[in-house]
Amino acid sequence: MKVRVKDDSDQGWQPRGKQSAHPQGIWYTPVSGIWQSVWMEAVPFTHIASYYASSDIDKGELRVQVDARGLGENDEVKVVLKDGGSRVAEAVGTDVLLSVPEPHLWSPSDPHLYDLLISVQRKGKTVDEVKGYTTLRKISKIRTDDSYRTSKGVPQGYLRLALNNEPLFQFGPLDQGWWPDGLYTAPTDEALRFDIEKAKDWGFNMIRKHVKVEPARWYYWCDVLGMMVWQDMPNIADHNNKANANRPGELAAAQHNVWANDSFVGGTDCKVPAEWKKNYYKEWGEVIDAFKGFQCIVLWVPFNEAWGQFDTQKVVEFTREKDPTRLVNEASGGNFHLCGDILDAHHYPEPMMNVFERTMVNVLGEYGGIGYAIKDHIWYPYGKNWGYAGLCTSADEVLERYKCYAERLKLHICTGCAAAVYTQTTDVEVEVNGLMTYDRLEKVDAATLRAINEDVIATPFWIKYPGNKKN
Repeated sequence: MKVRVKDDSDQGWQPRGKQSAHPQGIWYTPVSGIWQSVWMEAVPFTHIASYYASSDIDKGELRVQVDARGLGENDEVKVVLKDGGSRVAEAVGTDVLLSVPEPHLWSPSDPHLYDLLISVQRKGKTVDEVKGYTTLRKISKIRTDDSYRTSKGVPQGYLRLALNNEPLFQFGPLDQGWWPDGLYTAPTDEALRFDIEKAKDWGFNMIRKHVKVEPARWYYWCDVLGMMVWQDMPNIADHNNKANANRPGELAAAQHNVWANDSFVGGTDCKVPAEWKKNYYKEWGEVIDAFKGFQCIVLWVPFNEAWGQFDTQKVVEFTREKDPTRLVNEASGGNFHLCGDILDAHHYPEPMMNVFERTMVNVLGEYGGIGYAIKDHIWYPYGKNWGYAGLCTSADEVLERYKCYAERLKLHICTGCAAAVYTQTTDVEVEVNGLMTYDRLEKVDAATLRAINEDVIATPFWIKYPGNKKN
C-alpha cells in the first residue's frame, strides 16, 4: 500500500492554517509530508468500524450509534456501559438509547469517564469487540439575570455559555500546536499531553485549538484531563493583505476580501471558486465526523478573521446539521453574520469588546499577546522577534501586565462577556507571545498565573451599580 500526499501550502487552495511559503509575522514555515501517524489495522470481514455516543443529561440518557460492517443475518451488536467496572446499562442494536440513573457528569473540575464495551455477537461468540469510553455532559447557552431590569421588572440578562446547565465563564489560551523540531508534529504523545497539563496548571478551563486539527490523542487527553476545546477549521485562504503579493494571481484574487474587525458592516466574502468550496465542505465535514465523539469539544469555529470566509450562513447550517449537540462560533473575529450562536470579537493587546449583540453569546476570542523573548530559547536570534503588546524584559513585567489585562477582563465579564481566549500557549517561530517558549520553557510563575486565572473564572456575572436593583 502506498500513501501519497500533494501539498501546495498557501500556493494552493486546500485548508492549510498558518502555513506559508513566505513565513513572516503570524505565518509560519510550511509542513511537508505526512505529519500525523497513519494508522492501519487488519480487521475481520465482520467488524466495528466506529461508534458515536451523545448524551441527554436532562433525561439521563446516552445514545450510542455503532457503525458495524459485514453483519450476518443473526448477528447482534451489544453495547455495555460501565462505570468503574460496574455495569450501568446495556442494549442490543446499532442505534441504542441507554438509561443512566444519576449520571456522573463530566466537567473540567471532575472529568469523569464512562467505559463502553461494544461487541458483535454470533451464536453466543464474540466476533469483534471494541473497548472505548464516553462522557455525559451538556454544552448550551443560557440567559442569566445579571443586568438592568426594565421598569416592569423584566430580566434583561446576558446570554452566557453553560456547562451542564450551569453558566460558566470559559477562559483559555490560543493554542496553535506548533513544535520547533516537528512544526505540526509533536515529538511524542507525552508532549501532546504536556501542553494540556500546563494549561490546567495555569488555571484555564478551555483551549482554543487555532486553525489546526490535532491527532486524536490530543483530544483524548483533553477528555481525560478535563479541558474544554474550541475547535477551529483550518483556513483555506487569508483576507486581503500584503501576504497575497507572494501568491499566483488567481489565488490572490480569490482572497481579495475585506475584514470588518470590530464592526457589523463593511466586511466582504472571499470570491471562493466552486472547487474550493466543495473541498472545504468535504474536509470540514470529515473533521466534525472524526472528532465529534470527543466530548471535550464544546464549540465549532468554521472561520477566523475573514480568512477564506464565504457563504457564512450556509456553513453554519452545514455545521449544525453535522453536529446539533454543540454551539457554533460562526466567525471568530469577524466578519459577522449573526447566524450562529457566538459573536466573537478580537482585540489586541488589551481586552476590549467593541461589538456586542444581545441575541448572541458575546465572547472575546483573542486578546493579549504579551511578548517576552528568552535568550537561548528563541527561534530566530537576530532581532525579528515580536509580540502584540511589545516585548517585556522580565517575567515579573509579563505577570504585571497580564494581571492588569485580567482586571479589565473582569469588568467585561460583568457587562456580558461570556468567554475569553488569551494569546497564547507557546511562542511560535518569531512570535514570542507565549506563556511558554517554543521549546516549552515556562516564562512565568505557574502558581501566580493560576491564581489570576481562577479569579477571572470566578468573577460574578452580576455587579451592583448605583440604581441597578436586582429584584
